[in-house]
Amino acid sequence: MSNRENTTDVILIGAGIMSATLGTLLKELAPEWNIKVFEKLENAGEESSNEWNNAGTGHAALCELNYTVEKPDGSIDISKAIKINEQFQLSMQFWSYLVNSKLINNPQDFIMPLPHMSMVQGEENVTFLKKRFEALSNNPLFKGMEFSDDPAKLMEWIPLIMKDRVSNEPLAATKIDTGTDVNFGALTRMLLEHLKTKNVDIRYKHGVENLKRTDDGKWEVKVKNEAEGKIEYHNAKFVFVGGGGGSLHLLQKSGIPEGKHIGGFPVSGLFLVCNNPDVVEQHHAKVYGKAKVGAPPMSVPHLDTRFIDNKKSLLFGPFAGFSPKFLKTGSMLDLVTSVKPDNLVTMLAAGAKEMSLTKYLIQQVMLSKEKRIEELREFIPNAKLEDWDTVVAGQRVQVIKDTEAGGKGTLQFGTEIVTAADGSIAALLGASPGASTAVHAMLEILSKCFPQHMQEWDAKIKEMIPSYRVSLMENPELLHEIHASTAEALALNAEVSANH
Repeated sequence: MSNRENTTDVILIGAGIMSATLGTLLKELAPEWNIKVFEKLENAGEESSNEWNNAGTGHAALCELNYTVEKPDGSIDISKAIKINEQFQLSMQFWSYLVNSKLINNPQDFIMPLPHMSMVQGEENVTFLKKRFEALSNNPLFKGMEFSDDPAKLMEWIPLIMKDRVSNEPLAATKIDTGTDVNFGALTRMLLEHLKTKNVDIRYKHGVENLKRTDDGKWEVKVKNEAEGKIEYHNAKFVFVGGGGGSLHLLQKSGIPEGKHIGGFPVSGLFLVCNNPDVVEQHHAKVYGKAKVGAPPMSVPHLDTRFIDNKKSLLFGPFAGFSPKFLKTGSMLDLVTSVKPDNLVTMLAAGAKEMSLTKYLIQQVMLSKEKRIEELREFIPNAKLEDWDTVVAGQRVQVIKDTEAGGKGTLQFGTEIVTAADGSIAALLGASPGASTAVHAMLEILSKCFPQHMQEWDAKIKEMIPSYRVSLMENPELLHEIHASTAEALALNAEVSANH
């Protein structure tokens, strides 16, 4: 079966942004540990982390309206926006550390400065946006946010959206210039290239088929070497399951009690991509709208400037869809085989609860390209069918679990970490804000799975991530310092002025 040569300290399953981040953190904190990475596909970051499979927003809650909820009394709850912004700041600090330490180069290949905007139509929505702006703009994390409902000002900010607009409906937007566009595919590839230089054993075309606990408390991982068509067994003291939508099946196979009663609901997506450079040039922002009634939060319509392969692109979407696959390269049986005796009731309860979501997804699947262009025209009134192509985005698997607040079969929108009681295995499930908050998620895994090392690692973590365990909102001076240093390290200043 397995032999000593195949024993290692850490196994990372999946070569996406999560494994790349965890591997990079561990190599800084425990350079002597041996790490292996197994990836089913031929290259790093080909699934959810790929630049064409996610929105690259650099989720900092600057523009995403679903992170600020209007309470019954009309006030705006900004607690989630604060939490996500603080988490994104951790990522920015870690990336800055990597650039300053020359562990990765050319930050402009993975991050670009870009205004983040929210735009709404209709009187009720304009009132909401104004209240949201007032609640956020007093907070140091959202400093510099502007609000306008003046058509002339909006024409200046978003000419492509305002041009030829005939509707008399009130329109308003907020804008903040400290937003970013992040190419998580490029960043993932950079991190894994760096890990290679640190003697991390990265094996592509190696799909993990099973994992089980051995008598000595380690994990035995069964891997199919796709290139040679043979089965290998590897042992590790710690396993991280970072296989995107594929994580749920492996978590179930691990048999840990923490992985029971969890289901997954796959949602696919499509984007429209502009193929006309003249149109692309007229827009320079990420503009998020409000989700339609019945739509899941991840299908908030947005018109995004993106920088992919050092070229400016323009994407609109996402249009949600349904596929039973858990990965873009997955199997049509993924959903069916994920239903187990322990999560059956949870899954059925979710099905009954989420009828409106199911109906919405079916409607979205049925949309013709013309219908999609009609939706795009709410953003770009004079959009032409021939200027846009359709691209299939990545698969997302939303977590379904029983919660106190939501009861049985509650759909979770967000990122979920599952760890075994003894810290020997951890898995990451769920979707957005995902990649943007990878550093926060991986720090959480370190503290849950390696509590015995946290004290000795503390100083190094603080060096890499100065706001670790500190609230930036309550420390505006530190926030100001961090903003200045990350902007400098990640070259986020010069570019803004160059682009305008």
